[in-house]
Amino acid sequence: MAPTPARNHRTRVHVVSDVHGNARDLARAGEGADALICLGDLVLFLDYADHSRGIFPDLFGVENADRIVALRTARRFEEARALGASLWAGLRENRATVIEEAVRKQYAELFAAFPTPTYATYGNVDMPPLWREYAGPGTTVLDGERVEIGGRVFGFVGGGLRTPMRTPYEISDEEYAAKIEAVGEVDVLCTHIPPEVPELVYDTVARRFERGSRALLDAIRRSRPRYALFGHVHQPLVQRMRIGATECVNVGHFASTGTPWALEW
Repeated sequence: MAPTPARNHRTRVHVVSDVHGNARDLARAGEGADALICLGDLVLFLDYADHSRGIFPDLFGVENADRIVALRTARRFEEARALGASLWAGLRENRATVIEEAVRKQYAELFAAFPTPTYATYGNVDMPPLWREYAGPGTTVLDGERVEIGGRVFGFVGGGLRTPMRTPYEISDEEYAAKIEAVGEVDVLCTHIPPEVPELVYDTVARRFERGSRALLDAIRRSRPRYALFGHVHQPLVQRMRIGATECVNVGHFASTGTPWALEW
């Protein structure tokens, strides 16, 4: 990928989210762009579309993956946790160690696929402490921070809010709001989760409302960025909508589409 051009040239940025192990397409995601932006969820723990893929079925088999997906989809979270606990109890190795080893294997492949330059933030299933070990010099990791690309200011806020799913990088509403506040006014606001708007947080396949951020919605209304880009909801009821002056875009479930969303100016 070419360096970011001067401001009097056109700039093209490709944006991906919810990569979930798709290293093959990730390696091509920056082709034709001046920069790649990744909005997190690199790890594939369990593929809800193909229960044979991910850390969970690798450890416990497809049948158990089928069972836990059915329980979660029915919102029977306590039963899902009980099933998971019984399966983990049957392993000889420590659960945290097993998960970290599997995540490290995925991160090694995925971070190697990032083109230069890449600007990335965490998803709710990611493990932020490991990123500093795998992010090369061409990858800039941002969370509650800003960067200029082609003359426009991009703000990044990673992670998700707390849910019954208890994924690795879920934080409190207050901590999330503080990161939104730290970013301030930007041209493009990049987050993993969407603003709290029913049409943007409802997943039509999982048949549930995912958690969106009220603080993010308030920031969009207050600071009026040109774009608010996010992922997290794999099959949203609405992929894009305007909130005031801001174009809000779910950039897509990259694991299944393999196609980045393009922004050019």
